[in-house]
Amino acid sequence: MLSKTIENALNNQIKIEAESSQIYLAMACWAEVKGLEGVANFMYAQSDEEREHMLKLVKFVNERGGHAKISELAAPNVTFKSFKEMFEKLYEHEVFVSESINELVHISLQEKDYATHNFLQWYVAEQIEEEAVARTILDKINMIGDDKGGLYLFDRDIENLTVTTAASNIPE
Repeated sequence: MLSKTIENALNNQIKIEAESSQIYLAMACWAEVKGLEGVANFMYAQSDEEREHMLKLVKFVNERGGHAKISELAAPNVTFKSFKEMFEKLYEHEVFVSESINELVHISLQEKDYATHNFLQWYVAEQIEEEAVARTILDKINMIGDDKGGLYLFDRDIENLTVTTAASNIPE
């Protein structure tokens, strides 16, 4: 059984994950209309992944005797000055999500809810990976600079980007 404190914190995270999905969907749309098909496809996949993260939380809350709440979402930004700015926003958002997950872990320990703590370890590892991917992308963008040929290759290659982190080896 979830305490009200844990239930409310998890419901807040559900909203954050849903908003993440919307943010990345907006980024995908922006990239697609700019002709960045690879970036768009990458962002569509990110959007889907964030929705899966949300659904995993929804199921957990409901299975533990709580009631997952689906709430109104903030409208995401739909325009960016450049694809670099878009990926900087993506990185900033992933750092924000990591901070939120860390706060959830802290609350679960304060509440002595070890089942929730254990469940959240998957999210902790996932955020390590998400931040690493975003940093890797920014590093590549900084290498490209203003080179249009580099942008073309980046757009083509981003769909196949894989980043292995220490957390990648943690079993689910």
